[in-house]
Amino acid sequence: MLAAEKSKVAFFIAGGLLVLWALTVSLGLGLRKPDFPGSLAGQRAVGAISAVLVLAAVSTAVITSGGTKSASAATPSSSQKSASTAPSETSSSEPAPAASTPTSSTGGTRSPRATTGTPAPPSSPAASATSTLKLAANPAGQLAYDTKQLSAKAGAVTIEMTNMAPIEHDVAVAEGGKILGQTPVFTGGSKKLTLTLKPGTYTFFCTVPGHRQAGMEGTLSVS
Repeated sequence: MLAAEKSKVAFFIAGGLLVLWALTVSLGLGLRKPDFPGSLAGQRAVGAISAVLVLAAVSTAVITSGGTKSASAATPSSSQKSASTAPSETSSSEPAPAASTPTSSTGGTRSPRATTGTPAPPSSPAASATSTLKLAANPAGQLAYDTKQLSAKAGAVTIEMTNMAPIEHDVAVAEGGKILGQTPVFTGGSKKLTLTLKPGTYTFFCTVPGHRQAGMEGTLSVS
């Protein structure tokens, strides 16, 4: 870069001298002295000085262009060198300090506690177990269940009904006037009815015609 600046200065000086000489010869001497340069020796002197100044200007121009090209060629290599050294400087940075292991109040090292996941809250369906309720028809054949009150927790509720009477029965669960589910009508054995219920009051009853009116119904309370 310094060489390029020096060559430019030389070019400016040579060029300035050439311009100054041309103005002096043409305006200063040529206009004032019509017979300039007069003798043969004067002509040779003027020609020699002009030739020297022209050669100096041309030479410094060539040197200047060469120095500028060299400087521009050196710039990418220096930037490449900087780029090549940047990763090594980054890699040589100090490693991050290791996280300290918490210690207990007694001074011993406390081992990390492994976890397998966040437990489900008690109110979530995964945490609540299925409520299983027992219900039976009167085995002697009377139109009645063995209870008129059932209670369960909200969520999945299973009613297991047993009918050992000679008369067919079933059990249905309704919310208001809407039947949510029911077992088949059967005799001799047990059937299960599983529903997902929200907190509230429901009605269970036998759907065989005339049995509910005779008293085969009750209340299911879900909390």
